[in-house]
Amino acid sequence: MSIMENEAALHEAHRDNHTHRDVNGGWLRPAVFGAMDGLVSNLALMTGVAGGDVSHRTIVITGLVGLAAGAFSMAAGEYTSVASQRELVQAELEVERRELRKHPLDEMQELAALYVSRGVEPRLAAEVAEQLSRDPEQALEIHAREELGIDPDDLPSPLIAALSSFGAFALGALLPLLPYLLGATALWPALLLALIGLFGCGAVVARVTARSWWYSGLRQLALGGAAAGITYALGALFGTAVG
Repeated sequence: MSIMENEAALHEAHRDNHTHRDVNGGWLRPAVFGAMDGLVSNLALMTGVAGGDVSHRTIVITGLVGLAAGAFSMAAGEYTSVASQRELVQAELEVERRELRKHPLDEMQELAALYVSRGVEPRLAAEVAEQLSRDPEQALEIHAREELGIDPDDLPSPLIAALSSFGAFALGALLPLLPYLLGATALWPALLLALIGLFGCGAVVARVTARSWWYSGLRQLALGGAAAGITYALGALFGTAVG
């Protein structure tokens, strides 16, 4: 293999192995949080009610109401949160756009000073800042990245966040409810399916983090199991007290 062919192969390997996962999108966090929350909260709610020695029908209604209420609550909260964050960012971008319009020279010098602080030779930094500042929108994008740490073209979507949260919560909350909907009359099938789901969710999350799949799965299993055990005990306690 020639030197040029070898360099081309190394470049190709570097390009293939140097891709990064999307860490700025608006769907991953609400989807993961929604699924986990739906599983844990509805499992805990249903086990708490079951601990009070109530009827099968009451447990099913509790699970369905918990699914609907939680999914709508998560979606509304996520939409409001992401929309507020987006509006704040857009307000800051407008401030920066106004400064670029009123004080272009000061902003250009500010950008040059930033590059100098990062090790660029002052004359070169001034030339780069001058060239980048010729296009107002490009200048705004660069200032936003450097000063605010944001990408104006990659802001999270409130609608995507809300829909991801709603769907993920509903799917998570459905797991402990599913055995009852299929005819189960005891708590243990719902508990077993929910615990398997918790481990599975934790393992899937590990694929986008640095944790091992078994550690992440066991951690989520332990947290969800603890929540179910505590609420079952509280349900039994309150059921006895009320009875």
